[in-house]
Amino acid sequence: MGRENYISQNPHFAASALSRFTPSDFLSILESHGISYEEREEGRLFCNESSRQIADMLLAECDRAAVQFQLNCKISEIIKTDGFRILAAAEGLSGDPGRRSHRLDSASLVIATGGLSYPNLGASNFGYAVAKQFGLKVTRLTPALTPLRFNPEDAGVFGGLAGISIDSTVSYGRAKFRGNLLFTHNGISGPAILQISSYWDRKGSLTVDLLPALDIFALFLEKRHSKTLLPTILDRYLPKRFVRLWCDLHGASKPINQYSQHELDSVARSLHEWPLRADCTEGFNKAEVTLGGVDTDELSSRTMESRKVPGLYFLGEVIDVTGHLGGYNLHWAWASGHAAGQFV
Repeated sequence: MGRENYISQNPHFAASALSRFTPSDFLSILESHGISYEEREEGRLFCNESSRQIADMLLAECDRAAVQFQLNCKISEIIKTDGFRILAAAEGLSGDPGRRSHRLDSASLVIATGGLSYPNLGASNFGYAVAKQFGLKVTRLTPALTPLRFNPEDAGVFGGLAGISIDSTVSYGRAKFRGNLLFTHNGISGPAILQISSYWDRKGSLTVDLLPALDIFALFLEKRHSKTLLPTILDRYLPKRFVRLWCDLHGASKPINQYSQHELDSVARSLHEWPLRADCTEGFNKAEVTLGGVDTDELSSRTMESRKVPGLYFLGEVIDVTGHLGGYNLHWAWASGHAAGQFV
């Protein structure tokens, strides 16, 4: 795990925090709490029992550090004093069942409020608003790790493939990811698409290698004297429903012995370099993370503290550091939190 697994306007920013809190450090905490885990596909780790164990572990660590929780508070104002004064409307504090104003004074203020993804779960622009209040720059915010939608015309063409998954390599610009491409009723999803969505800027088509593990041109040459239909050959390597549609779209349904070598090369290139148009993303409602955030030029990479406002810290997704799919964003939350925790 390193900065190559993260997207940021400053690709070096995350390196310091990541080097000081590694996956091994997190696993040590799990083991100290007796949480067993197993490694599954592509090195991903899962609790043997329930992910609830992670939440319970974090709560136990908070208890050990005598952390106090103030829930059901809506912050109305943050004032910079020698430290910070936070004004909030709160429900049920100190045994009071009613709603009343509450004031909290603190030497430091840590913003770890996440991004805009999944607003139905409570995500908001609060962290970015605090940054702007204190004069910190916020980069452009867009949905990332999100499914993509077709335009209505293409949705009509490909909608019948919903549920089909193909092991592919999907590219856009210099970014390239291998994984399943999943057709949905109105677009495309799956790990490869979620990954590339963080790089796609809506200015061009994706490029899909439908057979990343196979030199299909070499296979065509081996069978070029056969009377077997080209779709029948492809059926061995790709889902039949997809093959029929793809061959219809490309006019590639003849027996293979009726193609010239040049034509077979063209078909092979189309399979390895299939241009696939997307119209838009599914937006923040289905995005796993937010791309962009508090500009890293505004923060110390060692402490996560604001360079302009002493005592003000930003952690995790609210910063312009966005991880790849597969636990990288969670680890950035741990690593940036650990970095700030040494100084708050």
